Amino acid sequence: MGYFEIFRGKNADFYFRLKAGNHEPILQSEGYTTLAACENGVSSVKKNAPDDDRYTRRDGNSFSFVLKAANGQTIGQSEGYTTASSRDNGIEAVQRNAPTAEVKDKTAV
Repeated sequence: MGYFEIFRGKNADFYFRLKAGNHEPILQSEGYTTLAACENGVSSVKKNAPDDDRYTRRDGNSFSFVLKAANGQTIGQSEGYTTASSRDNGIEAVQRNAPTAEVKDKTAV
């Protein structure tokens, strides 16, 4: 099963990433100034992940995707993939893992 990892960046902002069962990251947030805001971001991913309409698929030199909330705000983005098929597999992994993923808070460590 996948899981969310909340951590602090070098800039002291809070971030989350969703990792697949193999511990590979499949979605990363932008920085949040508070832990509570970051936790709200995780909740938003859990809520919006199953809805395919919430994903913007990007093509270009690499393939990636962005997950957006109902209000259009970006809540997470993927890494770059070499093929559209790999990107689509990443979206499926988010849809499958995010709704029930546990949250591991690494900020208290």
